[in-house]
Amino acid sequence: MTAARRPYKRILLKLSGEALMGDDSYGINRAVIERIVGEIGEVVAMGVQVAIVIGGGNIFRGVAPAAAGMDRATADYMGMLATVMNAMALSDAMKRQGLECRVQSALNLEQVAEPFIRGKALRYLEEGKVVIFGAGTGNPFFTTDTAAALRGVEMDAEVVIKATKVDGVYTADPKKDASATLYQSVTFDEAITKNLGVMDATALTLCRDQKLPIIVFSIFKLGALKRVVQGESEGTLVHPG
Repeated sequence: MTAARRPYKRILLKLSGEALMGDDSYGINRAVIERIVGEIGEVVAMGVQVAIVIGGGNIFRGVAPAAAGMDRATADYMGMLATVMNAMALSDAMKRQGLECRVQSALNLEQVAEPFIRGKALRYLEEGKVVIFGAGTGNPFFTTDTAAALRGVEMDAEVVIKATKVDGVYTADPKKDASATLYQSVTFDEAITKNLGVMDATALTLCRDQKLPIIVFSIFKLGALKRVVQGESEGTLVHPG
């Protein structure tokens, strides 16, 4: 049994920090971030309410060797700060393209971002503003995947859309196994049991328990986000079954 796809009105977009690098080794590629913002703008123009959780791997990658021997909690807080930097960059790119947006942080950084307040975030979405969530969950030992699942539930999103470098979930790593095939859809239980790498187990379990579907797609395919939001067959749908 597969779940039917349909157009969505409120989404939680999980955007990895690595997506902002393009072909660079780390940092933010300006052309890439402007293209991604352009695609988000197309979706907003359709009347879709967009909340975003962003990762920080593109920035943290530059300091990862130095962080190798660090206390885990310290390294995780550094990663959270990297996501706030990405949120600020994404917000700036949106404003330059005429998109209204707000940045909310799970860490208290009032000089650069609003604190996360659920009611405010919901109101911004209803007003048509894009809301960008930085600093993950605000707690070490939790990934930005888990933050995406959590914010997706809190924002009453209809779907979590995970933007990646690959066009969906495969039976195996397509870079290592030429026989790997793409799943059109898969249940949460299958994704967890087969360890398909959709998201970490905490995020998958939260989405499964709250019956919040996930779609995994490639942010590098032009127009893919718009097709996903319109309910077209794009990427892999992870559903309750």
